Amino acid sequence: MRRVLILGSTGSIGTQALDVIERNNELIVVGLSAGRDHEALLNQAQHHRVETIALADPDAAALASEQWDEGTVFSGIDGIIRLIIETECDIVLNAIVGSAGLPPTVAALGEGIDLALANKESLVVGGELVTQLAEATGAELIPVDSEHSALFQLVHAEQPGTVDRLVLTASGGPFRGRSREELENVSIQDALAHPTWDMGGKITIDSATLMNKGLEIIEAHHLFGVDYSQIDAVIHPQSIIHSLIDLNDGATMAHLGYPDMRVPISYALNYPARADVPIERLDLAQVGSLTFEQPDREAFRCLALAEAAGRAGGSLPCVMNAANEIAVAAFLNEEIPFLAIPEVIERAMDSVEQVPIGHFSQLADLDVEARVKAREAIAETVLD
Repeated sequence: MRRVLILGSTGSIGTQALDVIERNNELIVVGLSAGRDHEALLNQAQHHRVETIALADPDAAALASEQWDEGTVFSGIDGIIRLIIETECDIVLNAIVGSAGLPPTVAALGEGIDLALANKESLVVGGELVTQLAEATGAELIPVDSEHSALFQLVHAEQPGTVDRLVLTASGGPFRGRSREELENVSIQDALAHPTWDMGGKITIDSATLMNKGLEIIEAHHLFGVDYSQIDAVIHPQSIIHSLIDLNDGATMAHLGYPDMRVPISYALNYPARADVPIERLDLAQVGSLTFEQPDREAFRCLALAEAAGRAGGSLPCVMNAANEIAVAAFLNEEIPFLAIPEVIERAMDSVEQVPIGHFSQLADLDVEARVKAREAIAETVLD
């Protein structure tokens, strides 16, 4: 029996992970965490008979403690760290959104606990430090993103030195094929209307700007130790092929399936075994055709900005990620238009001095500085 701790259990990944676990006699939930939604978290804890939970928001944690006398409620980021350390779990599923997911990633890997990683920002921001920590403690780092799960399976099936290129696919989001001019007046509702995946607000906007694909390229670089010159992205609107690898003998291998996040979640939680997942089997004749196109980096500048940050390395990915989180929140709050998102990110990247990263403590200070610069850029954008 594998004991699973889910961080971010009330979100899209977390709820699907609970569905996977409920259908699997080899998995058991021993702890859950959420940000603010204490009522949903308490319902999950009661349904799955979990005795230890944590809420990142202290006020929400206080409310949960008042309403629940069936277990322990931890509070704040320190409470989430305690949850990781004290629940005696075998694997942590980190589905926290944004850079807030980095400290729990560090805590889990530091304890030598296997990590199913759905928080791509941990690798975007922490990069080499995170992978070095996993190597040092011997903890497995298993990606949950559909694209990286596909790459993980494809790469690990081959001999070292035989993989020449990684190719991540992207649906293209709700604005695929639109020019920069056609993006000037898009609404929040338009941007949240993803054609393929059902995700949270921040991730859905990242998909609409193609920032999500840029973050995934950085993540792939760190997960697989592949140079950026050997990583590419291609638009594939059907979302049937999740990733591909080119091999040294000229062959290309692909991972296919209907889009359902329960597949990579199940793979990560059961790794190295596989378990049954009740989804529709792929029928290529019914699909009919698979199409591909190059991403438009001029219309969707966030992709180019993320790639530039990744190649530069050092502090720039952290700055870029923090500025993106601020810009996306501003767009969702109707403070800036859609096309201002990359402008805010670029201004922040240009405003924060680039330095090498040698310790996790540097990242917290950089994150704060980048957010300040991003807010200043938003104020300037509004005035313009």
